[in-house]
Amino acid sequence: MMYVRYPLSLRQVEDILYERGIDISHEAIRYWWNRFGPMFAGAIRTRRIEGRGWSNWRWHLDEVFVRINGERHYLWRAVDHEGEVLEAFVTKRRDRRAALTFLKRTMKRYGRPQSIVTDRLPSYRAAMNVLGNPGRQVCGRWLNNRAENSHLPFRRREGAMARFRDIKTLQQFAAVHSSIYNHSTTNAISNAATFSNNTGPPLWSSGVN
Repeated sequence: MMYVRYPLSLRQVEDILYERGIDISHEAIRYWWNRFGPMFAGAIRTRRIEGRGWSNWRWHLDEVFVRINGERHYLWRAVDHEGEVLEAFVTKRRDRRAALTFLKRTMKRYGRPQSIVTDRLPSYRAAMNVLGNPGRQVCGRWLNNRAENSHLPFRRREGAMARFRDIKTLQQFAAVHSSIYNHSTTNAISNAATFSNNTGPPLWSSGVN
C-alpha cells in the first residue's frame, strides 16, 4: 500500500523496492494495486463500520474539481469532526442531483448526523430540503476547514500520479485512498491518545489532579 499511502509514482515504488532487494517492474505494482487495493480498502471499511469507528455528531462536506482528459469533474468528500473520511464520490456535475446522491449514499452507510457543515453551495441546501433536514445544515466562514484540509493528502497524491484516465479510475482510487489513509492516520492518533492517557499523572483520591 506504499503506492496509495504516500505521494509516490509507480516507478518510484519500483526503485524503493529494488533497494530493498525486491526486483519487480512498475507494471507488476500497477497490477497488484488494481487487484488487491480495493480488496484491502473494502475490508478496512467493513471493519470500521462494524466497530462504528466514526462519529455522527457533526459531518463536514466539501467538493473539489479534478480534471480528467481536460474535462472538469467533482470529487465530493464527507468527513466527521475528527477528520475520518467517511465517503468520497465522483460526479460530472455539482448540482442538486449530485449532492442528493452523495448525501443518500453517505447516510445509507453511516446513518444521519446531528449537524452537517457545508459551504454556501446552493446544491447542499436543495438536497437537504429533499431529505427533510434543512435545519441540520450549518454554514459559516472557516467552519468547514476540516473538510477542506482533508483534500490535501489526495491533492498531493494526485500530483504524483500526474492524471487520471477516466472517472471510474478516479472513483476507485479516491475510495481506496480514503480507507488506507483512515487506517494509517486515525489509528496512529488513537494510539497516541491512549498512550498519553495511560502515562498521565495519577489522580488524587478525590478525583482531582
